Amino acid sequence: MANIITSLTEIVGNTPLMELVNYEKKHDLKAKIYGKLEYLNPSGSVKDRAALYMIEAAEKEGKIKPGDTIVEQTSGNTGIGLATFAASKGYNLEIFLEDGASLEREQILKAFGVQVKHYSDIPGFIEMAKANKINSEAFEQALLSYCENHEGNCYYINQVNNYNNPQAHIETTGPEIWDALDGKVDIVIAMMGTGGTLYGLEQYFHGKNPDIQVVAVQPTPDSRLTSAEPVNIIDGVTGFTDVPKPQLTEFIKKAMENYDEYIDVSGAQAYETARELAKTEGLFLGTSAAAAVFVAEILAKRPENAGKNIVAIMPDNGFKYLSTKLYEI
Repeated sequence: MANIITSLTEIVGNTPLMELVNYEKKHDLKAKIYGKLEYLNPSGSVKDRAALYMIEAAEKEGKIKPGDTIVEQTSGNTGIGLATFAASKGYNLEIFLEDGASLEREQILKAFGVQVKHYSDIPGFIEMAKANKINSEAFEQALLSYCENHEGNCYYINQVNNYNNPQAHIETTGPEIWDALDGKVDIVIAMMGTGGTLYGLEQYFHGKNPDIQVVAVQPTPDSRLTSAEPVNIIDGVTGFTDVPKPQLTEFIKKAMENYDEYIDVSGAQAYETARELAKTEGLFLGTSAAAAVFVAEILAKRPENAGKNIVAIMPDNGFKYLSTKLYEI
């Protein structure tokens, strides 16, 4: 009876850290690469941590109670995490889903009973787009106004400015990695969507040891949902070094002040790595997880990193990408 749970909130976090021994051997790597298997969270992604932290903080602060409506904008994984816990806790959820998100994401959200809308449904979005004023501040104002005019109590959870987003990684993800490696952490790699994961990890690891390198991964311009002619998309993440500053979230800006390095990865490189890992390690990864491993390999091949421990955050698995070209072989 000791292993019985009564809520999915009880099994968020404490995901395994797996050494990619077959991958290391195949590529003759002198450093060790560890994958943080975040897809083993209950809704299948790292975003469960932030989703739960944001909901429970709002509950503690008296901002929401069962029966209320939560509103959020998302490319998918945060929305799915919110949907999981909204369903289990008795909240209504409305999601404004980023255009271009995979078909599976929308299907999953609807399965949870979420009212799925799209960015074009955000009041004033068309005007913002025409004026080239699409940024986090504009979204915030539009969705706060939407909630003010909503029937019943409506709460915009606002992941891009909600400090419980990075706090989840300061208090859980970072310490789990530190403990698993007995503090012998040399490099940590993650991509940026809202910036919450990377910013939280940077705050934790630089606080433990300033010599730990925190490396950001950036999709090449043609591998982003915002690309005019997208080829192989690295879904759910964003570019940051070549993006106008007003379009960046506060967490991305803060992470950029403190990360040690960033590396560009194309969708083609991420797709190839994902397919290879499926065959060498039995890992069925999403695009951003594969991109992080690709960067880990680059870093592991540097002579100065021989013998070091490199950790790659694996945000989700490949099941949300079956409608894309990721595993089209």
